[in-house]
Amino acid sequence: MRVLFLSVEVEPLAKVGGLADVIGSLPKALAGLGHDPRIVMPAYGMVLSDPQREVRPVRRQFPVVLNPKTTLLADLYETEVDGVKVWLVDGDEFFSKVSKSQEVYSPGRDAYLFFSLAALVACELESWLPDVVHSHDWHTGFAPVYVRERMPGWDSVATCHTIHNLAYQGEFGKDTLAAAGLADRLWNPAQLEFFGGVNFLKSACAFADKVNTVSPTYAHEIQTEEFGCGLWGTMRHLNGEGRLRGILNGIDTVHHDPATDPRLPFHFSADDLSGKANCRQALCAEAGLDVSPSTLVMGVVSRLSDQKGFDLIIDAAEGMLTLDTALIVLGTGDPWAARELRRLEAKHPTKVKLFERYDAPLAQRIYGGADAFLMPSSFEPCGLGQMFAMRYGTVPIVRKTGGLADTVFEGENGFVLLGRNSAELTAAVARAVMAFRDHAKWTALVRNGMTADHSWHDRAPLYVTMYEEALRQRRDLVNPASAALS
Repeated sequence: MRVLFLSVEVEPLAKVGGLADVIGSLPKALAGLGHDPRIVMPAYGMVLSDPQREVRPVRRQFPVVLNPKTTLLADLYETEVDGVKVWLVDGDEFFSKVSKSQEVYSPGRDAYLFFSLAALVACELESWLPDVVHSHDWHTGFAPVYVRERMPGWDSVATCHTIHNLAYQGEFGKDTLAAAGLADRLWNPAQLEFFGGVNFLKSACAFADKVNTVSPTYAHEIQTEEFGCGLWGTMRHLNGEGRLRGILNGIDTVHHDPATDPRLPFHFSADDLSGKANCRQALCAEAGLDVSPSTLVMGVVSRLSDQKGFDLIIDAAEGMLTLDTALIVLGTGDPWAARELRRLEAKHPTKVKLFERYDAPLAQRIYGGADAFLMPSSFEPCGLGQMFAMRYGTVPIVRKTGGLADTVFEGENGFVLLGRNSAELTAAVARAVMAFRDHAKWTALVRNGMTADHSWHDRAPLYVTMYEEALRQRRDLVNPASAALS
C-alpha cells in the first residue's frame, strides 16, 4: 500500500514530543513490511538550511487554491529519514521562518489548512496517488475533509486519523469554512460545526474512515467525560460505528539501543549491566549530585506541566528526598513548575538538578544513567518515556492511566500508583527504594524492562490491518454493487 503520512513534526528533523518519534519510526517499520510510505511535513527553515542534511527542490511555485479568493504558491522539497522519502512543503513563508523545534507550533490556522491541501496537491502533481492518507493530531485534521471534499478522483483513497493527545483540538471560528474553501452545507453538527465554531480534530473524526489513538486504555478513557475533553460523545459514536481503536505506540529499538547508542558515555545490555553503573556515575557528576551507591537516582524527561504530574512531583519532593533519593529533571514548560523545581534545587543542591532546556543527547544520558524514571501523569495517551526508560534499564514509576497502564506493571517491570495524589506517589517511590536495596529484585526489574519488546514488530501490523479495513470500507462505498455481491 502507498501510505501518505501528514505530520508537523518528524524525528530527527523537528521534534517537540512523542508525535515526532512515532512519525520518525512507524513509516520505516511499514516499509520493512513491504509497503510504500511517504511522509509530508512543513518545510521548516532549520531543516532547509541544515548543512548535514541533503534537501533537494522537487517543484517550485505550484498553485494551491485555498479558497476562491486565495491562491498560494507552494514549494516542494525532498529528503529522507532512514530510507523513507520525506516531502517538505512551504508556501507564503508559513514554515520557512521556523528556526528551531520550539517554534514548530507557531504557525496558525491558515498555515495548517494550506499544509494539508498542498500535501494532497503535491501527490497529484508528482503522480503518486496514495491508497491511504494518514493524518496526525489536530494540525492535519482537515486532510480527511479535503480528501472527500476537494480531491475529485480520490473516492477510493481511504483516510485514517491518529489522535496523539485529545486535549489539543484546534478550535477556531465559523469563518474557517470560507478560509478552507468548503461549502456551507458542511456547517452542521455531524460534519464541521462544533458549538458555533470549527474544531479541527472533531472535523477529522467526522470525515476519516478510521480513527485511532495511541494505546488501548486511552481509547477507552476518551469515551468518558473525565478524559474525553468535550469530545467523549464523538468518541463513543466512533466506537459504536467500529471506527475507533487503540494501537499502542512502539519505539525504534535500533536507534534506541544502550549497547550501541553513541550518546551514552558507556554501553551496556541486559546480559552485561556493568556499563549502566558507569553511566549513572557520569550522569550524577554532570548534574553535580553527591549521592551514595544506595541512593535511588530518579530521572524525568518531560514537558513541565500538570499533565505530566509535576504538581505531584513537587508536592511529594520533600518526602521522596527523605527516602534517600535524588532527582534529575530535563524539560521546559510551565513557569510555576520550573520555579518550584529551582527552589528545590537551591534547597537541596546535591540531590536535585533541573536542566531547563531541550537537549536530546542529555535525555539519552538520563534514560541510560538514572535508576528510576518518574512519570506520574494525570493522563497519558501512550507515553514513550517509560518505554525508552525500560529499554535503557531504568525502572519506571508511573500512574495507572492510558499507555502507562498498558506497559508498566507493579513489581514486574516498574511501580504503579493508582490514585492521583502526592501520598501515593511517595508510597510508590518508597516501594522502589526498598526494591533498589535488594540487588536481585532490582536486577530482575531492570532486565524485565530491557528484554520486553516495545518495538513496532507487533504494532505496525495493527496499522496495516486498520488501513486494509479502511480501504475495504471505502471501496465498498464507492462500488456498493460489488460489495453486495461479495
